[in-house]
Amino acid sequence: MLATSTVARAGLDAVALKPTECDVSTAASIPVETIAIDYEGREHVPTHETLETLAGDADVLVTTPVRADGFDPLGDDSIVTDLPDAVGRVLVAGHPAYLTDEERDRAVAPRLGAALETDSDAWVGTESVERIAMATGATQYDLLSRTTPRELRALRSAGFTGDVAVYAPTVLTDDDDAILDAVGDYVSRRRPVSKALPEDAAVDATATGRAREVLLKAADDYALVGTEAEIREQTDTLREAGATTVVGYPARGLEPFCE
Repeated sequence: MLATSTVARAGLDAVALKPTECDVSTAASIPVETIAIDYEGREHVPTHETLETLAGDADVLVTTPVRADGFDPLGDDSIVTDLPDAVGRVLVAGHPAYLTDEERDRAVAPRLGAALETDSDAWVGTESVERIAMATGATQYDLLSRTTPRELRALRSAGFTGDVAVYAPTVLTDDDDAILDAVGDYVSRRRPVSKALPEDAAVDATATGRAREVLLKAADDYALVGTEAEIREQTDTLREAGATTVVGYPARGLEPFCE
């Protein structure tokens, strides 16, 4: 039952999967109501059949970069039109690593607007396009950071009444070595963290001294880490600040989320 699952006890509303790291079809074994599938290149978009099967038991959202061929509402949208009707979308500008030079030069704002005209229930990823995303009025999809609670409270105080979903790598353990192996590299790339790290420091479980201290503090700021109860405290804090949905990416694999 959802109420007694690990995901529910940790206070997560949804899970986010990376198709290069797992067989997304196995997500059917995770007792969760919403599954978000990250974009890691068009060759890794799950098949129509896989998405349709998953959508039979959960709400499924597929991240679609509006500047990329196959997803461009003002150009080639052939991949979008092949998605099952039951599958929703997360509209994003698109990470430059997955875009060609031509795609990177395409304007984001008109493409988000056009995509929302055909899918008004889509979420909008805010990374690098925060003001444009806010202007759409759609569900905001934010990456967790150390300032997220403060920003959420400010939004609500300013009168924003829309939905805000917060995405965070999630590590269901309080073992420091396991945490660093799972999210050390991820948090080390956040600008404040990279500036604070000693030069050429290890960013996994082998980190020592100042680097280890910085990374473990950053894991608390940019990820959800700890026991179920500890993560529940963090997700409750986010909701109290104004988040409507908390999405956890299983940074140590799906197994801990299937219980």
